[in-house]
Amino acid sequence: MSGHSKWSTIKRKKGAADAKRGALFGKLSRAISVAAREGGGDPEMNPALALAISKAKDANMPNDNIQRAIDKGTGAGADAETFERITYEGYAPGGVAVMVEVLTDNRNRAASDVRYLFSKNGGKLGTSGSVAYLFERKGVILVPKDSVDEDELMELAIEAGAEDVEAMESDYRVVTSPEDFTAVRDSLREAGVEVENAEITMQPQNSIDLDAATAKQTLRLIDALEENDDVQEVYANFDISDEVMSVAFDEELRR
Repeated sequence: MSGHSKWSTIKRKKGAADAKRGALFGKLSRAISVAAREGGGDPEMNPALALAISKAKDANMPNDNIQRAIDKGTGAGADAETFERITYEGYAPGGVAVMVEVLTDNRNRAASDVRYLFSKNGGKLGTSGSVAYLFERKGVILVPKDSVDEDELMELAIEAGAEDVEAMESDYRVVTSPEDFTAVRDSLREAGVEVENAEITMQPQNSIDLDAATAKQTLRLIDALEENDDVQEVYANFDISDEVMSVAFDEELRR
């Protein structure tokens, strides 16, 4: 698992993101509204909307908020119509490749903010295509190890269309193509498998191992980017050992 995914998982389990729940709901609402505007308000006919709704539910976003976001996108949602999707690419300390997906109503503001955050936190904004080739879009489903037998999960996942099942430290990681992601996720849930997290993500083809000092710098950059209102997703190709992660985790939570 990439260090960024590991870091995000730890923060989610520890509840460190709770204080930012309001900001998170705002981002999720924006994604739902834009997906509804672009593909219609029926999630069964709009895979992008179905995924946005799923992410919102995973974050415990109230159903009323979700419906308001859909209505905004399909109705008189003038705000939603001004949003555009932009991807920025750059490097974090240690040569870590970073991709930043933005949904913004002000391209100039977003570009300025992202460039500033990279510079302030020891990174460098790159040109389009500078790191995208290092990533591949995949569906990733995390299943707690103590909730299911590995052989059983492997059989269920592969039969449903998954590409691979990887055993991690505390989870199994089910990897799918973007096209098969929803079918595999739903099949696992219907079979009674506990799904801890499920998302379509940019998976790095290889990862860079970081020491404690570089890990702290990189995590600060990742967090700063994720806290920006326009930023929807951040992907990076670093990996951090458990020992180094423990040090970096304690340091970042004290910020």
